[in-house]
Amino acid sequence: MTQATLIRTATLAALVVMTLLGSGAPVAAADPGPRAGARIASPTVQIHGDRAAQFLPLGVGKSIVVDIPGDIKDVLVADPKIANAVVRTSRRAYIIGVAIGQTNVYFFDSEGRQLMGFDIAVTRDLNGIRAALRRALPGSDIDVEGLADGIVLTGSVASPTEAQQAFDLAARLAGDGNKVVNGISVRGRDQVMLKVTVAEVQRDVIKQLGIDLSGTLNSGQAVVNFANLNPFPAFGQALNSSGITASYRGVTATLRAMERAGVIRTLAEPNLTAISGETANFLAGGEFPIPAGFTCDPNTRNCQTQIQFKKFGVGLTFTPVVMSEGRISLKVMTEVSELSNDNALTLTQQVSATERSTQTIPSIKTRRAETTVEIPSGGSLAMAGMIQEQTKQQLNGLPGLMNVPVLGALFKSRDYVNRQTELMVMVTPYVVRAVAQKDLSKPDDGYADSSDASGTLLGRFNRLYGVPGQADPRTPATYRGNVGFFLD
Repeated sequence: MTQATLIRTATLAALVVMTLLGSGAPVAAADPGPRAGARIASPTVQIHGDRAAQFLPLGVGKSIVVDIPGDIKDVLVADPKIANAVVRTSRRAYIIGVAIGQTNVYFFDSEGRQLMGFDIAVTRDLNGIRAALRRALPGSDIDVEGLADGIVLTGSVASPTEAQQAFDLAARLAGDGNKVVNGISVRGRDQVMLKVTVAEVQRDVIKQLGIDLSGTLNSGQAVVNFANLNPFPAFGQALNSSGITASYRGVTATLRAMERAGVIRTLAEPNLTAISGETANFLAGGEFPIPAGFTCDPNTRNCQTQIQFKKFGVGLTFTPVVMSEGRISLKVMTEVSELSNDNALTLTQQVSATERSTQTIPSIKTRRAETTVEIPSGGSLAMAGMIQEQTKQQLNGLPGLMNVPVLGALFKSRDYVNRQTELMVMVTPYVVRAVAQKDLSKPDDGYADSSDASGTLLGRFNRLYGVPGQADPRTPATYRGNVGFFLD
């Protein structure tokens, strides 16, 4: 190359550099490498993901038609074994559920922009279960959703019975109750008050007649000793310890004749309120101690009696379930028990060499009924009833002599016991709601102790109080209306 050519080339390069510097364009220089603390620029990447995708539940073997807001150029299906997409036109596609699982589908245009995305959950077909629940429970608000191969029930119903009925129906249609999750809530849990009436009347008639002979009768060389004591085994003991006594020639005769008639009336009306589906317990009574064994100290050889307590009184346990149309299913257990001397147990303990301790343990007379009934609110039902009659009669005397007419009465005794019992247990449930305290009354309303002068001079225990503007409560009210029974 000639010297003139080199000069022209250098001059042209200088002009180009000056032109670029004047225009503010950067000048490329040798790269000295990245400086400390300098950020390295990275290329911008556009990510299409589930954030912009729509959730789409789909049943197995079901399809859905999707209209795309743009011309479809490309379709991405993550797992074709779960769901598939078929493009019908440039802006319409079909999504078909193939198997249970989860996948996603994306649609792109010709420039690679995402037109629409779906996050698909393919579950079992739930339309049949939805239709069955609507027919069985038309007044309920139940949603049925699928999760993998399981079913989730949500929403609200009017009673726990409807919730259980919906769960049983879904479990039956699903084929496996373990795959059904019951998330149904009860809109308003009803409260039920149960009124139980236990009425019993017992009549006893006891008749005892006998003559006790005691003493010695001598006739020549013959000696006859009388020691005839009537046991009255039908009742267990004599009604009276004394009687009419007469003596003749060293023989004493005591006439024991007694008749007793008694009536026992028992009335208990326990009332208890509980939420539908919950269990409530009630006991009005007490506990009495009974010995349960002995604990002895081996060093001092002192023994102590262990005590247990047994409950008695009026008890009530019930579990109400409010069903449809105001009907109530009740599981009831009621009991009325009292202490009794019948079949009592007497224990004797040797306290010391010369002293004994006697302890009497009473028995418990119990009337108990336990059952499950279904009854409307406000209706009454005789849950249990019993009519029992027991008759005992015994004749005790000396063989042969007791069969002698007239005089045989001196050598025999008659014991007669007749017991009649009639028991009835009635239940009446009510669906109740809370009320203001002013609308309730207590047993001690209007009660006040009498003054000292009234109690001492007139023998009164309390004063009567009335509401201002109303009649005296001691004055009987006049009833106007029909009196009697109404028979259908």
